[in-house]
Amino acid sequence: MKLKGRTALVTGASRGIGRAIALALAEEGADVAVNYVSSEGPAKEIAEQIQKLGRRAILARADVGDFPDTFRMAQEVLKEFGHLDILINNAGVTSDMTFVKMDHASWRKVLAVNLDGVFNCTKAFIDQMIRQNYGRVVNITSVIGQIGNFGQANYAASKAGVAAFTKSLAKELAGKGIRVNAVAPGFIETEMVAAIPEKVQHRLLDQIPLKRFGRAEEVGRAVVYLVSSDGDYITGAELSINGGLLM
Repeated sequence: MKLKGRTALVTGASRGIGRAIALALAEEGADVAVNYVSSEGPAKEIAEQIQKLGRRAILARADVGDFPDTFRMAQEVLKEFGHLDILINNAGVTSDMTFVKMDHASWRKVLAVNLDGVFNCTKAFIDQMIRQNYGRVVNITSVIGQIGNFGQANYAASKAGVAAFTKSLAKELAGKGIRVNAVAPGFIETEMVAAIPEKVQHRLLDQIPLKRFGRAEEVGRAVVYLVSSDGDYITGAELSINGGLLM
């Protein structure tokens, strides 16, 4: 197993892409801390599935948009695991509306979780990774951060910001045994895509050369590749998983 003996934290792991990543890491031997903010039931279900795979799983409740809460969670995870090897910054929210209708609260809500959350979690664990001279950080961005989208100025800005953060941090930490990369999913079969009206889904499929939406498990396997020894020579990259939507 590629990740035997490694410990990981996945933010926003109670559903969708985060859930798939948490399970993929566990399947390859990692012990996983399952972060959630309000969906305790689904988070417990994921933890139980990880335990059935023979790995340790702990619940790590925190609002990643709040630094003190995130720092508290980090200390609890480090106490339980002893160290953290892999950090997956996946937690994200949307608050879609045209910019003309967008108020400051909607802007801050998305930026607080999607962008500040990446800073908060990484800041809380990075010193420990530097001390152990090993760490793998993967930030989940989005094709929307690469191409923009009508009604998603806040979401696009947050994800583009994470991509730039990833490259900057990768340069700073390359000599300290730490790799920092991003994964940019396109339209993936999750609750978010399921909520899109059927007519809009058909229009999106027409734009995707592979003519289907991605699967969360495909994103999970890509993350495993980046954090395992297979990805040791990769840092500062943004891996696009979008069926050819962006070429």
